[in-house]
This record gives sequence, structure tokens and C-alpha cells, in this order.
Amino acid sequence: MKILITSFGHLHGPRPDDAHITLDLCAHFRDPHWDTSLRELTARDRRIIRAVRRTPGICPLLAATVAQVQAYASGPSAAQHPLHIAVGCAGGRHRAGVTAYLLARRLRRRGHQVTLHHRDLHRPVVQR
Repeated sequence: MKILITSFGHLHGPRPDDAHITLDLCAHFRDPHWDTSLRELTARDRRIIRAVRRTPGICPLLAATVAQVQAYASGPSAAQHPLHIAVGCAGGRHRAGVTAYLLARRLRRRGHQVTLHHRDLHRPVVQR
């Protein structure tokens, strides 16, 4: 199945409105932004990847999302219609980027053709 995963930051604009599945990480998962030593880093940095992976609930969320994708993939028209997954957090630089990356990796291992797009990873840190 063809899958597009878009990571984004709510504070940089609305979520992609064509997403079939949206994971909103804002309220329920710890934000690395509040650790000043991590704030300027992005989802491409090992320290951020490690911090997000160790966040309670992220691994079960990834497993549940993979299961949901497998259900979509078993549908009768899955081959004709790509699936779009949007993964959002406040700024799009930490939680969303890492979670999207980890999800893409898991789905590729299951044979899906995955395109990963980080909409806001390049944007400056949001000052709150």
C-alpha cells in the first residue's frame, strides 16, 4: 500500500485536511521543547529521537497505528487509494517528526511504500 506520512506543527498552520489518520501528540505526550538543552534540536538529532522514543505511550501508539494501517491495507480498494497519515505536535520539530519517522520505518518493514514529509521541521522554534 502507498502511504504518505506528514509531520507538522499546529502552531505553524492547520493539520493537513486530507489525512485519513491524524495523531495529535500535543496534550498527551511530554514535549522535549521544555528541556532547554533539547529545544533547538530537531527530529533528526539522536538526542531527540531517544527522548521521544522513551516517552511513555509512544511505542504503544506506534503499534496501534501500525495495526490501524494494516486494517486500511486489507480493504478492497487499498491498492487504488494511498493512505495519508498526519502526525502533529505544537511546533513540528520534536514529537511529530520522530513519531512520523518511527512510524514510517515500521510500515516500510511491513512492505508498505512510504513517503515521509516533514512540513515544519525546518521552521524556527516556537517561543511560547
